[in-house]
Amino acid sequence: MVIKKKAWPEYFELVKSGKKKFEVRVADFEIKEGDTLILEEWDPETKQYTGRTLAKKVGYTLQFFLDSFGQKELIEEKGLVVISLEA
Repeated sequence: MVIKKKAWPEYFELVKSGKKKFEVRVADFEIKEGDTLILEEWDPETKQYTGRTLAKKVGYTLQFFLDSFGQKELIEEKGLVVISLEA
């Protein structure tokens, strides 16, 4: 399956360069390993797509809810951090 999502220029560039190897999204769509994620660069100032796109194959996905581990209040207070692991 192919899924298209907006990406702001700064994050688009980080994915394009290979530095950003993850996406954090609200889980309001279906996605699974093997799908293709198309990132479409979106300029928030002009509120228009720039025409640049990136296609990435989806690897591991993890969906969880704020209170999955009984930490909803702590997460709301401190936020979350996503960590990319490299060799």
